Amino acid sequence: MKPVGKALNVLSAAVAAALLLSFLALGAGPLPALGTALDPGAGVWNAAADARPVRTEALHLPGLHGPVTVSFDAAGVPVVHAGSDEDGFTAQGYLHAKFRVTQLDLERRMAQGRLAELTGPAAVESDTFQLQSGLLRTARAEWATTSPDSPAGRALTAYSRGVNAQLEERRRNGDWPAVFALAGVHPADWTPVDSLSVQALLTQNMSYGTSPLAYALLRDSLGERRTMDWFPVLPGNDQRPYDTGPYRSLGLDPLPAAGNANAAVPVEASPPVDASPPADASSPAAPPSAATSAASAPTASAPTAAAASVTAAADILGRFQRLPATGIDVYSHSNAWAANGPAVAGARSILAGDPHLQLTLPSFWYQMALSSPGTTVTGASLVALPGILIGRNAHLSWTMTDVQNQSTLFYVERTDPQRPGEYYWQGAWRRMEQVHYTIPVRGGSPVPLTVDLTVHGPVMNQAGQTTSVSWMGNYPSASLAAVLAINKAAGQDGFRSALAGWRAPTLNFTYADDQGNIGVQAAGYFPQVKAGQPWFPLPGTGEYDIAGTIPVAALPQVHNPAGHVVATANQRPVTGDYPYYVGTTMAAYDAGYRAQRIYHVLEGRSAPLTADDFAALQGDVTDPLAARSVPALRTALQGVALDRVQQKALDQLTGWDHRMTTSAAGATIWWTFWSDYLSVVFQPWWDAAKVPVDKDSPKLDITPTRASLDQDLQAWTLHDPGNPAFTPPGGPPGDAPTAMRTAFTRAVTELTAKLGDDPATWGWGRVHTREIPSMLDVSALGEGPTPADGDRFTVNAAEGGLNSSFGPSWRMVVAWTGDGQADARAIYPGGQSENPESPWYRTFGADWWNGRLRPLRTAEDGAPSVAVWTLEEER
Repeated sequence: MKPVGKALNVLSAAVAAALLLSFLALGAGPLPALGTALDPGAGVWNAAADARPVRTEALHLPGLHGPVTVSFDAAGVPVVHAGSDEDGFTAQGYLHAKFRVTQLDLERRMAQGRLAELTGPAAVESDTFQLQSGLLRTARAEWATTSPDSPAGRALTAYSRGVNAQLEERRRNGDWPAVFALAGVHPADWTPVDSLSVQALLTQNMSYGTSPLAYALLRDSLGERRTMDWFPVLPGNDQRPYDTGPYRSLGLDPLPAAGNANAAVPVEASPPVDASPPADASSPAAPPSAATSAASAPTASAPTAAAASVTAAADILGRFQRLPATGIDVYSHSNAWAANGPAVAGARSILAGDPHLQLTLPSFWYQMALSSPGTTVTGASLVALPGILIGRNAHLSWTMTDVQNQSTLFYVERTDPQRPGEYYWQGAWRRMEQVHYTIPVRGGSPVPLTVDLTVHGPVMNQAGQTTSVSWMGNYPSASLAAVLAINKAAGQDGFRSALAGWRAPTLNFTYADDQGNIGVQAAGYFPQVKAGQPWFPLPGTGEYDIAGTIPVAALPQVHNPAGHVVATANQRPVTGDYPYYVGTTMAAYDAGYRAQRIYHVLEGRSAPLTADDFAALQGDVTDPLAARSVPALRTALQGVALDRVQQKALDQLTGWDHRMTTSAAGATIWWTFWSDYLSVVFQPWWDAAKVPVDKDSPKLDITPTRASLDQDLQAWTLHDPGNPAFTPPGGPPGDAPTAMRTAFTRAVTELTAKLGDDPATWGWGRVHTREIPSMLDVSALGEGPTPADGDRFTVNAAEGGLNSSFGPSWRMVVAWTGDGQADARAIYPGGQSENPESPWYRTFGADWWNGRLRPLRTAEDGAPSVAVWTLEEER
């Protein structure tokens, strides 16, 4: 290394250390002040041990059955060769703990409600929510029913063994990252329950929705008819479902006998049961109509009950809004597509996938390859879990997108002040079960917590009315066993068979294999209720409980489609003819624009598609909504007298190609116009009805409403310009062109004040950025904000506002060229190490930002290595 290069590396490490020390000492970000670190033998200085280049050496791990080799390439990607799956998972656990120990412990703490023990009082609300939700209870119940000799049982035990071997090394050496060394709180040994609780946390992030609470607020303010007109069950636009039928109606599968791990056992109350309901509140003899599908408290009048419902919904939504970004499901997630036959060139089949998640440094993902007898797999592993979640093996590649179906049901429990601790269900009063916790708080007093449980699940709120939640993530799921089986699957039959055990979260699995097969299979729990409208909170008296789930054979799916292409981008996966309920337009289904664009490119090909074409499409920033809406705006402005700046803004739109690039002024003008168009049309209704949210900056976060309103406005603008929504309450008659002209004028005024009076200089990059925050929320350890292409409607998605930290967390393209032969590539933002002093902290950053993919190799492909570890049984 040249002297100047070495000096810069030393300086960079010193600056990173100083920043981290200052952060910990002063209490910036989510962590409280941890005091000064004056001892050079402790704290951040010891973190430098992880920053040193990996070297070839022999290491001793307890519990190995034979030697294991780990070869690292220059980017820190390991290839593990083991004599058994278990030894491979032990090595995987050791690697995760070696390079991501802070991430491991923080994810475990968040899932199990122990974050405040490390970070202080600010985390008590998150801990309270997680303990109420019951991720730890679910993990314990799942481990209790997992056979130690099953593939999942052996994998979890072996993985824990590897994590603990690394933790023990750190204890011996005192080699802890600063967050632990300075707080004086260190990670405990890892257990299979810890892995399962983190799995539950990630399930929560992808499937724990709040749309029934949003519907309750909107129904109370807008009225039920307008609420369902504007936020309907079926979308008003063509979302290009991947499964167009014909469909099979096969009845329902029962939920597992083990039941909801967080629900009370339905036993009668004591003292003896009085089977009659309170005299002032009758139990309904039949399911209520749509207008009365939310239950009221038994002693309340109708207006009081409505107020109680709104109070309860607002209270819970307010709590959810204050959770960390990874707390619950907010945005639609991910793209995936595949092609085969005459649609591809130079390959039998090609697959592309880019799951969208909250972006952080380090990433959710840790890239690696695993090899053992019967297993050859490579791709993205999830820190805290054994196996490869997304990737390819010797014959098959797969990726996933979120189905976005409704997986969370809210129940309004019937209670009585005269019977505290009880609720009325199936004709009898039952006693709520209780679980007691103590939340340790760093720098504060422990916080006691009691969680009430009903047959539906944990009680999340008792303000206004008692509301419990039934979430599919709390039911037994063999998801890890499915992942391990997929890792070994030899083709589409084995792949689809493995998915039969997957239950939560509900995902669309897209695959392609070396025989040229492609397809999409939805997997997971799709709950169906006995009666009522599950998009609203339901009465908890028993008549509206979950009746079962959609059978696996009837779930959305397509295999080797006739058109030789298939795509899933969180659009509604089925048509309106599908015989089961899968959610509404406000259950966070994407508005369909990404799916439409992907199909447009795949089906509009002038030549067969290649792997390079697939990689290019992942970076596509054409906005389909803009392509449909801008012509209508230009028509609305014809003949209108415009001032100089307005005319120049219109000229920019006229010459714009609908691509959301950083240099495109048309992108900025269109985006600002569309946001103002939403406001012009809907804000008067919001104000008149006193809706407790606004369209884009909610006082209470019901973000999924935005997708519905986008669809509404597009459909009305193009096909129903006289829709009554364009006439504001108490205002003069209106229509789409009038509202568009008002919004355009407002947008130009706003942009002139913000960016100057020359629209040609209003490039998208001046207002739109991407950011990848650090895990510790320290700006110097993250990346950005950086001017960026894309928006929430483009294939290269950037969700979450004008500064997006949500998007493609892993990009992958696999082209199968023959039996077991593939051109596989992938990238994710950041790097393999969580240590900002490590050269592997930002390794992949430049490639990810620029849309470049790196080779994704299996152990059999061979790759140059910079160091090799030999792992042996501890003597």
